[in-house]
Amino acid sequence: MKPAKPRGLPSKEEIVRFVAGATGKVGKREIARAFGVSGGDRIALKRLLKDMAAEGVLDRDHGKRLTTPDKLPEILVVEAIGLDVDGELLAKPHHWPHERPPPRILFAPTQRGDDPLAPGDRGLVRLTRVEDGYEARLVRKLVADRAQIVGVFSRVAGRGRIVSADRKDRGEYVVDRFDEAGAEPGEVVVAEPLPGRPLGLRRARIRERLGDGRSPKAFSLIALKAHSLPFVFPPDAIAEAEKAKPARLEGRTDLRRLPLVTIDGADARDFDDAVHAEADGGGYRVTVAIADVAHYVRTGGALDQEARKRGNSVYFPDRVVPMLPEALSAGLCSLKPGEERACLAVEMRLDAKGKKIGHRFVRGLMRSAARLTYDQVQAAIDGRPDDTTGPLLEPLLRPLYAAHDALLAARAARGTLEIEADERQVILDPDGKVLAIKPRPRHQSHRLIEDMMIAANVAAAESLEAKAMACMYRIHASPPEDKLESLVDFLRTLGFKLARGQAINPAAFNRILEAFRGTPHARIVNEVVLRSQSQAVYSPNNIGHFGLALRRYAHFTSPIRRYSDLLVHRGLIRALGFGSDGLREDEIGHFAATAEHISTTERRAAAAERDVVDRYTALFLAEREGAVFEGRIAGVTRFGLFVRLEASGADGFVPIASLGDDFYRHDESRHALIGRRRGRVLRLGEPVRVKLLEATPLTGGLRFELIEGGTAGKGRR
Repeated sequence: MKPAKPRGLPSKEEIVRFVAGATGKVGKREIARAFGVSGGDRIALKRLLKDMAAEGVLDRDHGKRLTTPDKLPEILVVEAIGLDVDGELLAKPHHWPHERPPPRILFAPTQRGDDPLAPGDRGLVRLTRVEDGYEARLVRKLVADRAQIVGVFSRVAGRGRIVSADRKDRGEYVVDRFDEAGAEPGEVVVAEPLPGRPLGLRRARIRERLGDGRSPKAFSLIALKAHSLPFVFPPDAIAEAEKAKPARLEGRTDLRRLPLVTIDGADARDFDDAVHAEADGGGYRVTVAIADVAHYVRTGGALDQEARKRGNSVYFPDRVVPMLPEALSAGLCSLKPGEERACLAVEMRLDAKGKKIGHRFVRGLMRSAARLTYDQVQAAIDGRPDDTTGPLLEPLLRPLYAAHDALLAARAARGTLEIEADERQVILDPDGKVLAIKPRPRHQSHRLIEDMMIAANVAAAESLEAKAMACMYRIHASPPEDKLESLVDFLRTLGFKLARGQAINPAAFNRILEAFRGTPHARIVNEVVLRSQSQAVYSPNNIGHFGLALRRYAHFTSPIRRYSDLLVHRGLIRALGFGSDGLREDEIGHFAATAEHISTTERRAAAAERDVVDRYTALFLAEREGAVFEGRIAGVTRFGLFVRLEASGADGFVPIASLGDDFYRHDESRHALIGRRRGRVLRLGEPVRVKLLEATPLTGGLRFELIEGGTAGKGRR
């Protein structure tokens, strides 16, 4: 029999209601005062609160303040984690020790539509409770490992100023004469903010001058500095790369007679994979040969340390920032035609339906038969061969396409997620002027190489598992529940019903995409499905790859530009007895930290590449301010609309304050802004016409005015 509750002690339910509704500090003293607990009952109250905390009914922070498990303090440090289905920025508490998921935190965007933080950034925020979680307003951004400003220097009334190139950094900085470091107006500079916050503009000191900010080539320099990307190789790494010698045949399999070819984009800077296919007993024999980077980049050396630090190469329209020095990335590790190159190759046997029935790895020496481009190969298959592809058409290209048809059948059978990713291509002239911005073309030749690389990556993961060797997996979790709920709500507004709570797999997403194929909503549905996915990362622990519908997957095919692939190569070398330069025990011991690091450098590179393309796009459109464009609503927030232009793929913002024909409310379930008086509906995915009001190349920002679009409503009666 349970002991009776001491007289004067509140119930657990009463305590929870009090704590949940309280503002400010709540502890034992406040609860005792609220419920009139006194005397010996205070000891019983202390014991009750301790029990409630142990049960998970209440949370207790380091200051002994009490909260309900889903309640967050008014002021909190959060980390931005990505975008929801409407393109609004989500965050999570920076410190969350519980196993259960934290409450949903949604940022209130700025009036211009810029996110206050980028994914991965931390900030101090003020939280307001809303129906499905919290709304966050940024108090200040917290700078973690760098305190710098990258921007353009100018003088106003004789005093130095810096306008930040970061669109999230509001206002300007003032620079005293003795802190200018000789900078001239118009130069891109790197500066450090100075302590203190006097009235007026913030102060800064210039540390580095990067050159003329009016040159388009400055855009990549801004990104390099803004994202702290290392781009100058230390002398010892360069010396190590330049001492490297071509590999010999000794101890390797001779693949020089096999007519392997590289197939890449016309603007490719390095060639680290080559392919070959031939018919084989009703199926196919496919060989994928990859540059043997591990032969030149040894564990613990200067090259290895710098490659790990960079994590990956970064590609801008005007330059590449390689993971390895040019002597390797464009030299001994680049599979140039007619030149002997060290390689790690996998020979895969496929049946007629594309199922892999066997594979073997070799460490070899190869000689590429040709350097081909995607356009060139596709033209040959379509009946327009040139002098290079003509002789290769029957003996090599047609078998490659036949083997790929089999791989496509296997891909369809396992239900791979078929999301189309639009990529903008910036075309520059030799002086860096933007000639055009257009979607990058995608042929079957692109898919051919992609699917053969996927098959090789799977073979690498399988071989490492078979030998019980550590593997740096590429993992992709299934979509999180909250994103699936948002997707269900969005699809319902388009008349497509997806049952809540059902088990979801890639094939289910494909059915959604197929249902809208050929309709006006196809592109936006494709993007919303893409946004609903988890982010792929690196990990030493395998959970499979949801999007590719694979139980095991690793990156093996690009060791020139990805450190993850180099680790997989080293693992294969050790596991298969290919030499003494394989994976070391001390590397395996740091796999978890390395996985987190290279996942971070990958996100950093993607953000930098996106920023540069945005700046080039804004530069290209700056001459067309005042022009009207066709577009679609790509995001709906409480503060306005994001619009994507049809021709260029450029994204810009329409502030809600500029929609002067009505007062609009945000209907989250319909992903729409709805006029209160006239009932006009502006919904995600709908076509619109917008006028370009402002293009800011320095930040890459675009601001639009809505000219036409939306669905007329009945209005208020």
